[in-house]
Formats: sequence, C-alpha cells, structure tokens
Amino acid sequence: MAHLTAKSAYKKLVDRLNRFPQGAPSSELLYKILKLLFSEKEAEYVSLLPIKPFTAKKAAKIWKKSLSESQTILQNLAGRGLLVDTEKNSESIYTLPPPMAGFFEFSLMRIRTDIDQKVLSELFYQYITVEEDFIKVLFTDGETRLGRVFVNEPALPADNSLHVLDYERASEVIKTAGHIGIGICYCRHKMDHLGRACDAPQDICMTFNSVAESLTKHGIARAVDEKEAQDLLQTAYDCNLVQFGENARGRM
Repeated sequence: MAHLTAKSAYKKLVDRLNRFPQGAPSSELLYKILKLLFSEKEAEYVSLLPIKPFTAKKAAKIWKKSLSESQTILQNLAGRGLLVDTEKNSESIYTLPPPMAGFFEFSLMRIRTDIDQKVLSELFYQYITVEEDFIKVLFTDGETRLGRVFVNEPALPADNSLHVLDYERASEVIKTAGHIGIGICYCRHKMDHLGRACDAPQDICMTFNSVAESLTKHGIARAVDEKEAQDLLQTAYDCNLVQFGENARGRM
C-alpha cells in the first residue's frame, strides 16, 4: 500500500509538470529521476502548486499549513533548485520551473553530496538521449520551439553584421541582463559521470535575470558582472561551443 501511495504522489507531480507547454513524458525513468530529486511528501506538495508565480501565503492556503512551515518547505525546495524564488516588494515570489530548461539542469549545475549525481546523470542520459520521447517533445512538437541557437558572432563579416538583430546575439543578452549567474554546464557534467565529457571548460553555463537571481542566492550559480560574462562568452567561442538559449526576444 505504501508503494502505491508513493507512486500516486509522483504521478500527481508528473501530471503537474505536464501542465506546462513543455512537460515530461511519463516513464519509469522519469519516476526514478523525480524520486532522487523530491521526497514523496515534496512530490505531493509540489503537485498542488499553481502554474503562475505564487507567494508563501498562497502555498500555505493550498497546503493547509502555517505560513512559517510553508516558508521553510519552499525555501528548502528553492535552495535545491526545484523552485525559483525572486523578490518583489520585499516579498518572495515562487515559481516551479519546467524540467528543461529548468530543474533538470539546476540539479547538476554545482557539485553536491545530498544526491548521487552519478546515478542522476545516468538516469538523465537514458531518459533524454536513449528513450528520446522527452527530447522529441522538447524540440520537435508544436509550432514554437523552446530554444534557439545564437549566431556565431566572431564569424560575422563586418559588412553583414548589421543585418543580425541584437536579440540573436549572445553578447547582447549579457549586456542587457539584470542578473548573470555562472554554473557548471549540465550537459558536460552529466557526460563527465558517464566518462564521455569533452575537454571544454564546464564552469561556463550562463543564466540570466530572475532565474540567475534565484540560483546565485542559493549558491547553485555564482554571480558575475558583464565583463566576466563577456570574457566567458569569448572562451566559449574559442572552444567552439555553440550558444543555445531560450527562444525569447527579451528578458532571457
């Protein structure tokens, strides 16, 4: 009976994740990933959270818990990158990020000992690369793609560079960001545990604005200024790394 109850909690969490435009196809691998990241109780709590940003007061009302207890739960989840929290008018506003780009990446953006990152990496690889259902939903379903590739700015000839719009340039994203965070590259960190990482630097993954504000607050990423971020972008170009980001014109 306990096994069925646990399965029910994670099933509710999967259903909640799939309320996003970009969700996560259900499979045994997904359940194993979620069990590493969320306790059974946490899965139950998160499955009840709203789609839109919410406050601790809202969560407390939904969970039928005291405000202080709800704040403790929310801060614990945010500290592990399972929620994103930002400040507005001196109040914390919480959002459940999608699996990707979201808490899948955040789970490997730093070295941590509270979860087995090697096991998690193996599960991510099987779920994303081998099963393929998730990656197909992520990048091929629907009319609007989740992400896009930015132009390779050093390769632009001077006479044609004006034809490339600012929102197509990674350097412009850096220049206009309110917050910038640097973490370990989820992709290469995952492959490192599988013994298949490339030689490019790993401490180079950039997050911006509200997500960067939350990740740097909790030590998942480190805060950097524009100059350091532009230097890291040049390092990425030097290592032939491709810049891939959210498919949005502003506030990346």
